[in-house]
Amino acid sequence: MKNLAVLTSGGDSPGMNACIRAIVRSANHKNINTFGIQYGYNGLIKNNIKILLPEEVSNTIHIGGTILKSARSEEFFSKKGRKKAYQNLKMNNIDGMIVLGGDGSLTGAKIFGDEFKFNIIGIPCTIDNDVYGTDYSIGFATARETIVNSIDKIRDTAASHERIFIVEVMGRESGYLALESGVASGAELILIPENKNSMTDVINKLKKINNKKKSVIIVYAEGCKFGSLNEFSQKIKDSISNSNVRFSILGHIQRGGIPSPSDRILASILGYESINQIIKGKTNKMIGIKNQKPILINLDDVISKKKNVDLSLIEISNIISKY
Repeated sequence: MKNLAVLTSGGDSPGMNACIRAIVRSANHKNINTFGIQYGYNGLIKNNIKILLPEEVSNTIHIGGTILKSARSEEFFSKKGRKKAYQNLKMNNIDGMIVLGGDGSLTGAKIFGDEFKFNIIGIPCTIDNDVYGTDYSIGFATARETIVNSIDKIRDTAASHERIFIVEVMGRESGYLALESGVASGAELILIPENKNSMTDVINKLKKINNKKKSVIIVYAEGCKFGSLNEFSQKIKDSISNSNVRFSILGHIQRGGIPSPSDRILASILGYESINQIIKGKTNKMIGIKNQKPILINLDDVISKKKNVDLSLIEISNIISKY
């Protein structure tokens, strides 16, 4: 292998740049040229491809987002669009591609690799940490830290005014981010899609907590089905007399910022290992981390299987955060 490409796709996550840096420099160590594809699959279709030199990734390990930029690509959903992408790779004499992203990006990588028998390695990058086969994805630790820091600040005003404060975090259908952030911040109640609470269950739990303490933090995963936060907070007000309820949506602040040391280390390991594996001829695989060791997972499994959260953390939180 003489030339390979790297792209970042879907939502950005802190640590992507550290991973790009590791890929470029590890490839250079093996006398392989690395081409950066700008704007994800969309850039691949439009031939936004340029060589990345080792010195060009200097001073990027600490920068959030992605220096390669990211974009959604409707055209890549079509076979015609993917064929354009393949032709651009061949025109640039590129022999393999490393894709950094979450479920959707890795699904695209799997389809593309199968369709054109092209060498593909995926690396899990998503703050949701919902990618099957890996303990952690790049960006999760930093987002969790951002959330905990935010909740620590919100708790000050919640305590001062004796408020019930709902904090919505990202996660779509996965509660990983809400669950671990909630435990780390000492939240009194954690609501995630995987824990099938009814509104009655939530109100009953909240009443028990509110009898002991008036200042309450609820961490709420955005994938929970209790309506809008306006509706949800109003239901609490209607059910608990004299309750002082507020909510905060953290939004895209969770995706940005300086990557944590653990995300930088994870990104460096996975980036380095992706080069080792692709030059061995491994393809249609994802590099993940299991028990602090890099592992290979079939992309078939990554996109077809669901990663389950550890619901025992809910029980632990319920016991140690109710006073």
